[in-house]
Amino acid sequence: MAYRALILKTLSDMRASYWFVPSCLVLGAAALAGGMLWLDTHAAILDTLMPSNMTDTQIDGARTVLSVIAQSVIGVAGVMFSITMVAVSFASGNFGPRLIGNFMRDRGNQWALGILIATFVYTLIILRSLQASVDGGVDGFVPQLSLMLAMGLAMLSVFVVIFYVHHVPETINVSNIAAGLGRRFCVAMEATAHDHGTAPPPPIARGEGEDITLHGVGYVQRLDLDVLDDIAKDRSLTMELLALPGGFAHAGNPVLRVSAPVDDETRAALRSAFALGPAKTEDQNLIFLAEQQVEMLARALSPGMNDPHTAINCMNWMAAGLAAGAVKGDHFGIQSRERLRVEVLDWDILLQETFGAAWVYAKDDALARKAWDDALDRLEHGPSNALQTAVADLRARCLG
Repeated sequence: MAYRALILKTLSDMRASYWFVPSCLVLGAAALAGGMLWLDTHAAILDTLMPSNMTDTQIDGARTVLSVIAQSVIGVAGVMFSITMVAVSFASGNFGPRLIGNFMRDRGNQWALGILIATFVYTLIILRSLQASVDGGVDGFVPQLSLMLAMGLAMLSVFVVIFYVHHVPETINVSNIAAGLGRRFCVAMEATAHDHGTAPPPPIARGEGEDITLHGVGYVQRLDLDVLDDIAKDRSLTMELLALPGGFAHAGNPVLRVSAPVDDETRAALRSAFALGPAKTEDQNLIFLAEQQVEMLARALSPGMNDPHTAINCMNWMAAGLAAGAVKGDHFGIQSRERLRVEVLDWDILLQETFGAAWVYAKDDALARKAWDDALDRLEHGPSNALQTAVADLRARCLG
């Protein structure tokens, strides 16, 4: 599929937005209101669903109840939005601006905001349907079933507020942030671990074939390997990937090297396999997860915070992720294909991006330095001989 990388990137951006889930819930609330009003206009269905003693609400009482619900819910939603912005600002300032995406992806915040706004929209639509009896033969209309559901949504909103008040402090708890990053790092290490697999084609010397650059500028956020592999097979080409997800691309920085010159159509198809964005993301980017943990560690050990225990927590999670990957294999990230050469993430690279980068900040703090050394001791006694060798090399570089 053409531009599948861009489509997948867009879906990932929607996943990390505050507008998608609330917008879907608002549309669902509007559809629900229409369905409930249809039920209320059919007296036979209404008599079946509700006992007679629950269908005697008068027009003034219904209008008052719905007005109170609408005003209260939208007011609380505004307060919740303000709290969310304060929490995001706090986390960004204390733990690093690149961690904002973790809060934007939080489903609890998205659903809490969405439920309150959806309740407001539903209540407004039902409120508009109220119709007082007037002279001239027009009968009054009170949607009894819709009114009961509005009260039910109001009660649901109360519990959502209770959940939200509990959830926000948890999301900015430094231990929970480190644990969330660490768990995702463990999962990514296990999911992307592999052995040598298919032997990659030999590297293409600079000046041979053609270097492919992209029209846009930004970070590679998504890469469609299947498109590249299919084009290479169809046109009997070999390729070398020069920019992994997380790499920066611009007009002077090629992202792909092809073994032979290609036509405009093929060049456009190759470019469609790359999706750019303004910042790095965790999609297909194992290193970015490590960078976020190192950034937390660096801020924790800064003179302004001086929190070695948070730094120790980050190193424990980094070690856990590396140990989880060691059980699965010795190479990580995107695999090479028969006609596509990709740089392999081996233990030397991963250790340098995690404990090698952390050493700069941990070496001057006694507690952090001891934790750094203890974590490498545990890794050095792990099941992977390649990891043991890489740990010994890292110690020699840092301590020698």
